[in-house]
Amino acid sequence: MTIMKLINYILPVALLTTGVSCKKWVEPTLYSSLSDTDAFQKKDDAVAAVNGVYSRLKQPSGIGDSYQYYAGFQMTISDFTTDIGHSSQSGDISLLSDCQWSTNNKYLNFAWQHQYKLVSDANTAMYYLGKMTTITDAEKDQFMSELRFLRAIGYMDLTDAFGPVILMTEQNIGSPSYSSQPKTSTIEEIEKFITEDLQFAAAHLPVNYVNNAIYPTNDVGRATKGAALSLLTKLYMRQHNWQGVVDLTKQIADLNQYELFPTYAGLFAESNKWCKEFIFSALADALNDGTELMNHFGPLNNPVVTDRWQYYAVSWYFWNSYAKNDDRREMFFYDYQGSDGLHYMQAPAGVINPPEGAYYLPDVATKKYADPAGSKTYYDGHGIPILRYADILLCRAEALNELNGPNDESIGLINSVKNRSHATPLTAAGTYTKETLRDAILQERSWELFFECKRRQDLIRMNKYQDVVNTYLNAVGKQPVISMPKHKYFPYPQTQVDLNPNLDNSGRL
Repeated sequence: MTIMKLINYILPVALLTTGVSCKKWVEPTLYSSLSDTDAFQKKDDAVAAVNGVYSRLKQPSGIGDSYQYYAGFQMTISDFTTDIGHSSQSGDISLLSDCQWSTNNKYLNFAWQHQYKLVSDANTAMYYLGKMTTITDAEKDQFMSELRFLRAIGYMDLTDAFGPVILMTEQNIGSPSYSSQPKTSTIEEIEKFITEDLQFAAAHLPVNYVNNAIYPTNDVGRATKGAALSLLTKLYMRQHNWQGVVDLTKQIADLNQYELFPTYAGLFAESNKWCKEFIFSALADALNDGTELMNHFGPLNNPVVTDRWQYYAVSWYFWNSYAKNDDRREMFFYDYQGSDGLHYMQAPAGVINPPEGAYYLPDVATKKYADPAGSKTYYDGHGIPILRYADILLCRAEALNELNGPNDESIGLINSVKNRSHATPLTAAGTYTKETLRDAILQERSWELFFECKRRQDLIRMNKYQDVVNTYLNAVGKQPVISMPKHKYFPYPQTQVDLNPNLDNSGRL
């Protein structure tokens, strides 16, 4: 699907003078003008508005760089604040990877801004589409369902990161108040709102877009019924609504739309955006709206993937947790001969200074978004999975375990994910307790879903955030600083608190 942008004004680029005077200017010609009264007249206008909201999922930060929503700072707040992500760069990203953050951390500011921009854009489009009389009821339901799904993503991300936030809907668009200081809504109120959005979307979105009556092409990147059910599954996981998870994951499987891709490495190739494992992704095209994923994730001085920064990496602590027979262990640039002739490698235990001809990597770059088989250009077109089927299988396994303890189905679901990567399968259900299988699921999720914006939420859901992260920090010689429940949510950005004192950071710092 190509994301289009709504162009507001087309103006002449030059002013003409008369032949005899520099002081007399010709009035500029206004070729077209779109306003809230004439912008939403045709179906194409509605499609453009919906597509513009999708584009928010990879929107740059707007300050002259390519820190982006799902292609950037969503990963920093979800993975770098745990035992997985690591950065040896200076500044706010390293503070996050040491689990040190403040109200002025730019990544937290980016997250708040762009999560709310997604919500705001969806609300604006819904407000104006709701008044359109030139589209059919079926078209309106389709467009509204996509927008409600996208808005639900924004609110899920906001509440995962910041907890209680201000609930804004399309009703606020018609009567905006730019000086108001609204109070936050409770988590329960926002979750009820998300649930209603996703239930509406699931009821009205198609299973797929093959031969779709509204979109003339097979727009496989759009929200679907399976995507809405999957995002609702993630909400139920957060709520510990285990029976709801079991029911929804069966509905998702019964759609017969999704399956595991045969190989883990091939799953993330830039050319493999449309396989049946990806339920919903933030998409990019290297030629049109590419990201800088390869620059941020790529390895230092590598002879194949060249000129990369290794800005986003995983800790050696995490990489060393993989078994040697696990294919996912090979999804990293952990040992190679550099383009500068040095041997890039992990430092042996207790050794600080490398011998001549060697370079000890401070962390390890992943091939997940910077694989040699993909694009080697400055901007690449990798898709970022927001919802994929392996995650749904592991969610079902976790819910079954929480309801009934270890059972054959849970073990089978986990092993189906393991088997894809030739990892050692779990043993029989009788060899686990509910607690030990929960730990095994948490570990499996880290190996499978690293850098997919899941780790912090998983640790908090399983009440493991403090123990796991402090153990990691202590192991790497850092101060163990996580204290729950204080660190369940990030502090509200100071710029927002200054505007609205109802955003109270008491107990968050």
